[in-house]
Amino acid sequence: MRPNTILVAAMSVATLGTATQSCMAIATSGVGLAVLKQILLGGITKGLNIFGDKNSFLSNQLINAALPQQLRDLNSTLEKVGLSNLVQKEKEYIAQAAAFTVETSKPILINAVNGLTAQDAARIVQGGSGAATQILKERTSAQLMAAIAPKVDAKLNEFGIVKTLNQALGSSNILGTLLGGQSSNALTGGISRFASEQMVNGLFNIIENHEQQNSSAILNSLQGMK
Repeated sequence: MRPNTILVAAMSVATLGTATQSCMAIATSGVGLAVLKQILLGGITKGLNIFGDKNSFLSNQLINAALPQQLRDLNSTLEKVGLSNLVQKEKEYIAQAAAFTVETSKPILINAVNGLTAQDAARIVQGGSGAATQILKERTSAQLMAAIAPKVDAKLNEFGIVKTLNQALGSSNILGTLLGGQSSNALTGGISRFASEQMVNGLFNIIENHEQQNSSAILNSLQGMK
């Protein structure tokens, strides 16, 4: 075989090898993203199912951990003056309101998952467990808050929570101080905002927990994308 023929053959083999590796990388990327998205969607479904059931919402520690400090302080004050029953009622109102946010939150989160790219997957590989949820949180938190806060506000107004709390505490000034010095007219909005924050952050806590439980499957599926 002449030298030129040998050179061409070698170049052909090298090109074929590169093309094969490229195809394998593309295939791995597609499979890895599919696994990643499936697991994240599983976490979203798990979280929204909890939101749809009042008792599950109330008993979930990941949601309880997301309770804003302002509401913790309010509940502590109520308990100190012997109104633990009212604290429970407030929590039940928030749990009931959460059920009305499910259908609003679902498409926002699903669209964000479906929009994940190979670049996002590479970031997740580098970031490790919890990185995928962090990306979703960065991209959807503000949108979720804007979408669900009006629904939460409407339900809590319907329940008359501020009026009940003011009557229990004997003065709207106490409640206003606990919620950042707001006027009486703005108190429902304040409680609604904090309740909405708890819902959004609690939902991401559940999604992240689900991601961490499946971190090995995610990272193994994305190994070819490093």
